[in-house]
Amino acid sequence: MNLLKFFQNRKKCQHPKVLPSEDISYCPDCGELIENRWYITRCKCCGVKLKAIIKDGEVIPEEKFCHNCGEKEYIIEQVPKINFIDINYAVLVKTVIEANVEEITQSWLDRTEKENLRLLTQT
Repeated sequence: MNLLKFFQNRKKCQHPKVLPSEDISYCPDCGELIENRWYITRCKCCGVKLKAIIKDGEVIPEEKFCHNCGEKEYIIEQVPKINFIDINYAVLVKTVIEANVEEITQSWLDRTEKENLRLLTQT
């Protein structure tokens, strides 16, 4: 069953050409708008940074417990900008941004002898 999940997830574009240095950009392979989001995991008890990994699409710490206090609970923190100190602890998630398309209604006048076809203005 795990192999089935593996092969289903491989069909989606992984956006390998989207650079981690850019906040938002279009993927040249699939054309989707991609936002780079950085996440860090911290111990819930002492707040020490834990190395994060992605497992089954979820951000979790690499180790099952805190190396400082032994706590198993953790907090996932989204970082707006990554710095060189946090790069060893952070994980990058490339998120697809869905476009909001608004419906537009246009009205046209019929052609008459004196007027050409034109678009009515909305008020």
